[in-house]
Amino acid sequence: LCHAKRTDEAVNMLLHRMSEFGCVPNVISYSIVLKSLCDDSRSQQALDLLQMVRKEGGACSFNVVAYSTVIHGFFKEGEVSKACDLFHEMMQQGIVPNVVTYSSIIDALCKVRAMDKAKLVLQQMVDNGVRPHMYTWNSFMYSLCKNGRSKEAAEFFDSMTSKGLKPNIIVYSTLLHGYATEGCLADMINLFNSMEGNGIVAHCNVFNILIDAYAKCGMRHEAMLIFTKMREQGVSPNVCTYATVIAALCRMGRLSDAMGKLNKMIATGLQPDVAIYTSLIQGFCTHGDLGKVKELVSEMMNKGMPRPNIVFFSSVINSLCKEGRVTDAHSIFDLAINIGERPDVITFTSLIDGYCLVGKMDKAFKVLDAMVSAGIEPDVYTYTTLLDGYSRNGRIDDGLTLFSEMMHNKIKPTTATHGTLLNGLFRAGRTASAKKMIHEMIESGTTVSLSIYAIILEGLCRNNCADEAITLFQKVRAMNIKLDVAILNTMINAMFKVQRREEANDLFASISASGLVPNASTYRTMITNLLKEGLVEEAENMLSSMEKSCCAPDSRLINDIIRILLEQGEVVKAGNYMSRVDGKSISLEASTTSLLIRLFSREGKYREKIKLLPVKYQFFGGATVE
Repeated sequence: LCHAKRTDEAVNMLLHRMSEFGCVPNVISYSIVLKSLCDDSRSQQALDLLQMVRKEGGACSFNVVAYSTVIHGFFKEGEVSKACDLFHEMMQQGIVPNVVTYSSIIDALCKVRAMDKAKLVLQQMVDNGVRPHMYTWNSFMYSLCKNGRSKEAAEFFDSMTSKGLKPNIIVYSTLLHGYATEGCLADMINLFNSMEGNGIVAHCNVFNILIDAYAKCGMRHEAMLIFTKMREQGVSPNVCTYATVIAALCRMGRLSDAMGKLNKMIATGLQPDVAIYTSLIQGFCTHGDLGKVKELVSEMMNKGMPRPNIVFFSSVINSLCKEGRVTDAHSIFDLAINIGERPDVITFTSLIDGYCLVGKMDKAFKVLDAMVSAGIEPDVYTYTTLLDGYSRNGRIDDGLTLFSEMMHNKIKPTTATHGTLLNGLFRAGRTASAKKMIHEMIESGTTVSLSIYAIILEGLCRNNCADEAITLFQKVRAMNIKLDVAILNTMINAMFKVQRREEANDLFASISASGLVPNASTYRTMITNLLKEGLVEEAENMLSSMEKSCCAPDSRLINDIIRILLEQGEVVKAGNYMSRVDGKSISLEASTTSLLIRLFSREGKYREKIKLLPVKYQFFGGATVE
């Protein structure tokens, strides 16, 4: 009956009909019915039956199999708490869980990410003398790795080996993949190297994990070395291996090598998949070989594969535009149309953005006209892109005209739209117009976000309205808006500008108290302003604090310090900082070199102090000012 899915009839037979025939149900009879109920997602009924029989007493005493069946049923239905309650009830009944029960519970807890509970059950399992089998260990380690806890997984791996268990290739693969996902490449390769000594022969999937990990971290040379090692060990690459290697070669610009791998793959009887063709097409798009792109697209279509869609081409176009390669991007745009793809609003907007970024607004509007002619309405992102182009190119009046057109077309501006226009107005020094727009935003009920406040505060400071910016900043702080470090940096600089040093110091001190961390820009603002006020000792203490916070001073800051000290006549101290210049991470900027020539040349006012500089810079004493 249970096999035929007639569970209700089976329950009736168990509880009523068997006794009529003089038969007494035993634990096997009950277990069959319990399993059938659980298979039908009726685990609660199974539990009710189990508890009813237990309360009635009698000859039937449920064993670990019956309990495990219902526990597993609850887990399958997502009733984790009920499953755990029944597990504890079973323990209280004096029934010792077996390896199947424990494994079922651990596996189910891992699937719902209750890792700490799973860990306790595993520990209890070991303490009770039940030896976990390899599947249990792997299930637990897999879940730890999946949740970014590969270091803990490694501890359990070591625990396995210390107990005499020999991890198999699946367990090794699990931990290798965990390390790879978290970027722990040194741990990954050390574990891989230990496999051979432990008698584990790496198969193709293990090598794939290593190759993919190195490729994703940009270590493509190392990925190629692993690929070579794989072949040397007689392991044949599969489609996944070739996909990873070809993608890596394409990103390196080694397209001929990538095609070589494609041909070798086909020669061994493996057929490239969509992922491989996509990598190659993207590579040739990026390097401008559109003839090869057409060839590969045709090849895909002849094999019955779906060709790259407009989403793919839009991504390529966007990447090229961001690199300033708008001509190449337009060629890809035309190619997409030629092979039958229809550009969408994202494709057109990406291309418009490309022209805006290189200052070709006339061409950006030609693309807009083509977009409208194709029956695609520009959206708020298209308008915002064009507004940003006008703003960047100092054509704010054209931007305001376009904004009016946008509003006339009933397109509601976003925060980014307002931010773009405000930024443009402040850049053009039109503070009054910017303030008017802010007032209109507030009146229309538009929420002023943190990013907008950042633009307003920075814009006011840029236009010599520091006191006004400080007043607004104090109002924003009173609104309990969580500020970021960038805004605080802007305001610290503003406070120094208007000789409100104590307030600047207090604001700097509040950064850590707010749970934020001062960044390199914060320290640069503090140090340079303290130096400008002649507070050299305080500035040096601040630099020391910066270094103790593991925030190394960069080349820009060291050059700032050198220039300020030189301008103040602090030649010895400037020389001390010049000693930090190594030509690698820290180099002298052109403006610093120019200042050194002006101050220490034959006509310079500090020419007598040239010997106070480090020896390698004393040649400035013989320079002449042109």
